[in-house]
Amino acid sequence: MATSYSLQPIVITATTALTQRPYANNICVLDSATGRTVTLPASTGKGDVYTVFVKTSVSSGSHVVQVANSTDVLSGALGLVVGVAGTMGLTASTSDTITMNGSTTGGLFGSIMQFTDVAAGFWMLTGSLNGSGTMTTPFSAAV
Repeated sequence: MATSYSLQPIVITATTALTQRPYANNICVLDSATGRTVTLPASTGKGDVYTVFVKTSVSSGSHVVQVANSTDVLSGALGLVVGVAGTMGLTASTSDTITMNGSTTGGLFGSIMQFTDVAAGFWMLTGSLNGSGTMTTPFSAAV
């Protein structure tokens, strides 16, 4: 009989480079008002899912989620939400970084992003960013 276990969310309190274990198919919780950088591993097409949840709104600096290298890109969309209204933010073909400033590019409590390793060089992206003011794109090609 296979051993059964449940994964526990992992709190991210410092700049962190994610690895398959223990972060894949788990929830990474950003629990700091000070901006943190989270780097995904290089995409390989293994199907691993990395979920990043903002538990504490960023108020100093920015939370950044980025790919590991200049080859990988993010492909998908994030809901950009203020109160009950929102829009969709679509990635560009070169998007490799999400920057959340705690207001117009998201990063408030409840923001959530899911990154799926679908192929070498490609991360599928879904989720929503909670923000304030007039939302603008959180995406860039910075890596």
